[in-house]
Amino acid sequence: MARFRLELGPVPLHHQVYLDLRSAIDAGEWRAGDRLPPERELAARYGCSLITVRRALDELSRERRLTRARGRGTYVSDPPIDRNLQGSLSFADEMRRLGKEPETRLISARPESATETVAAALRIEPGSPTVYLERLRSASGTPMLLEMVHLSAERFPGLLQADFEHYSLYDLLATRYRTPVARARETLEPVTLPAREARLLGLKPGGLALLVEGLAFAIDGSPIEYGRTFVRGDLSRYFVERVVVRAARSSGRSEPELVASGITLGHVKR
Repeated sequence: MARFRLELGPVPLHHQVYLDLRSAIDAGEWRAGDRLPPERELAARYGCSLITVRRALDELSRERRLTRARGRGTYVSDPPIDRNLQGSLSFADEMRRLGKEPETRLISARPESATETVAAALRIEPGSPTVYLERLRSASGTPMLLEMVHLSAERFPGLLQADFEHYSLYDLLATRYRTPVARARETLEPVTLPAREARLLGLKPGGLALLVEGLAFAIDGSPIEYGRTFVRGDLSRYFVERVVVRAARSSGRSEPELVASGITLGHVKR
């Protein structure tokens, strides 16, 4: 990394160091897993104090661009994958757009009797036959999310014979059963992972994740899929764009303003 000259002015020194380090990482001077030079060496390069360097490293750590381990140093992290909270792309299509290779591993596909929770969600009688699917979705070999869904076996006969590792569930519902998914309603909740789910996602038991629980609806408004998905929060970063209309104080006119809001957790498409 070339020496960067800090300048006195409106931009704080630590933020200038942060910007230069981030540019160096983005340019590939350090890759994921590489160890950064010691703090004293960085301070000498920039001609600043250790406190300035540490504040810059703290900013990069908060963005999850760096991992700092006491006694071992500071390492470059894989940047989190940004995904659109309101996007309509499937998981596979979105990963390909981001330059990642999507992979689906079928953990379980079996018939189950509907519990009261599943029956209420799908508007069927408790004990009715359902199809239970559990799939692990990965990006370039790294587990990203674990999907667990129920569908009515009476509404979708023969569904268990489908290839769920290579084909989209929603595409299958639309083409084979003439039941396209029109909309979905989902709730998001931060949780700690049970041991089994943590193992499948490559995390330690008790690790943090996002639980996405939701319903997918057909065009006629009937529920067709009840799902629960664990999403790794350490590797995903979700954003949403929303239009905010604020009334102008002086003229009384409304002026639309597009605001991009970044959030760290969100939902996923099938």
